[in-house]
Amino acid sequence: MSQLFSWKWFHRLGSPRWFYQTSGKWLPWLSMLATGLLLVGLCWGLAFAPQDAKQGNSFRIIYIHVPASFLALAGYYVMAIAGAIGLIWKMKLADMVMKSAAPIGAVLTFVALVTGAIWGKPTWGTYWVWDARITSMLVLLFLYLGVIALQYSYSSQDAASKASAVLSLVGMVNIPIIYKSVDWWYTLHQPATIKFTEAPSMHPDMFQPLLVMILGFYCFYAVALILNTRVEVLCRERRTRWVQELVASKCT
Repeated sequence: MSQLFSWKWFHRLGSPRWFYQTSGKWLPWLSMLATGLLLVGLCWGLAFAPQDAKQGNSFRIIYIHVPASFLALAGYYVMAIAGAIGLIWKMKLADMVMKSAAPIGAVLTFVALVTGAIWGKPTWGTYWVWDARITSMLVLLFLYLGVIALQYSYSSQDAASKASAVLSLVGMVNIPIIYKSVDWWYTLHQPATIKFTEAPSMHPDMFQPLLVMILGFYCFYAVALILNTRVEVLCRERRTRWVQELVASKCT
């Protein structure tokens, strides 16, 4: 009985209509939480955190660079897992999530690369080096762009979703390479600031606003993904009765 209930819940979760109706209730709260965390984290990190002993104020770009990098990697997992669910269980909503996650991930990866380059100039004396971490992040950007391109390369949406899902899954091999690159190869990039197995290498006065910013970015990512997916749901389900009724109710 419990197994039957769990499968019903799983398939209900994959319903575009259920997602659209339910996510509308989450958005205001998530938006307020994301805005609050980002404002607090930015003010705390940029105005009140102490200067770094070696880098001075230039280190403060960490409050954008690190959260963007975190979400670029985590967002790829979201995209790839959604693609796998779409391939295995043929869930339309999973394909919509995968397509919606790709441009958000691409923007976050681009932000991570740009902020890293800006940070690199005063630290390394150059905006760009073919460092293992930076190069693998560039590959991540190309993977995101590849998924986006595949979405518009087929006349059939099903074929586009399958091709995008395969590329997403193949590209997952790059994620552990990005994370471990500073340990596996000689690299200019500093080691990871935050590790699950160790205490953070930053002073608490610097680390605490960074943690707030990371949480804010996660909430922001959730809001952006939900909004993108809701638009995709309306686009793909525009001929269904429930969408037509929704549009009619908004117009009256």
